Amino acid sequence: MNKLLLAPLLLGLEGCAGLAFLGQNTPLGFIYTDAGTSDKAAENNLGRKKGEACATSILGLVTTGDAGIKTAAEAAGITQIASIDHTFTNVLGIWSKFCVVVSGDAGGGGEE
Repeated sequence: MNKLLLAPLLLGLEGCAGLAFLGQNTPLGFIYTDAGTSDKAAENNLGRKKGEACATSILGLVTTGDAGIKTAAEAAGITQIASIDHTFTNVLGIWSKFCVVVSGDAGGGGEE
């Protein structure tokens, strides 16, 4: 009997993980999504370094991670940001991942 009650509940929650990252200007597929979008670009050169920071969600009920620009830049030692992109992966709305990808260089025109 408990299994009969659990099945509709789980089916009702399917697709909820993708809702955790709505409004991030990424396309959303119902079954599977693996997409990226550009957000901002500066007048700096594209840069040789790339840093990534991600957040994940399960059923839209539990979301963890730090997908911040500062976190992504610090992960690669970037001090001069050239561009900011986003990637989004969603599997059946059960599990989703949103990442910020920052490219640029360290201070001094990219020379360390």
